[in-house]
Amino acid sequence: MTTVSYPLRIPEEIMGVAKLRAKEEYVGSSTALRQMLHVGAEEYMLGLVEKGRITVGRAAELLKIPIQDIYGLARKHGIRLGASLEQIKASEKTLKLLLKKK
Repeated sequence: MTTVSYPLRIPEEIMGVAKLRAKEEYVGSSTALRQMLHVGAEEYMLGLVEKGRITVGRAAELLKIPIQDIYGLARKHGIRLGASLEQIKASEKTLKLLLKKK
């Protein structure tokens, strides 16, 4: 993964959380901050996918993970991806109508 340096002001409260995470997970504060940033990015991407704003493939591409991992992350966060129950019922109704026309 390519990294980019970026000047950033971090609130003391967030830095306190990062230091706690660093201590709990035996990593440096910078690593803890990067981990927290990555989790936030994952959740943001999942939200966009859930709303239909981006595709699963695009989210996977931006996060640089396999598409299957997006579905795993969604399950982990309790997010349902794919068609809603209403969409599935509408699709079944359309399919039945199309099959009757044959």
